[in-house]
Amino acid sequence: MPASLEEWWPRLPQATRDWLIANNGDALTASVVEEITRAGGQVASDAWWVGQSGPTGFYLSDEAVDWIEEVANGEVPGPRRDR
Repeated sequence: MPASLEEWWPRLPQATRDWLIANNGDALTASVVEEITRAGGQVASDAWWVGQSGPTGFYLSDEAVDWIEEVANGEVPGPRRDR
């Protein structure tokens, strides 16, 4: 079973978390997708944090973008449920 964002987020290198915060809502780079996969997230799943993938790249879901924004603001996001 793929890890949820709450599980793979703390496993990411700090530089990757910083990039996700600074570029929240943007298409993820291939290296960021690779780091997420290494941390246990599967972008080819139907987890709540998986957004769209297309010619411009892979995007996190709107709910995941909101979750990251909460973290960036020093808040503690509540648990989410898979779709």
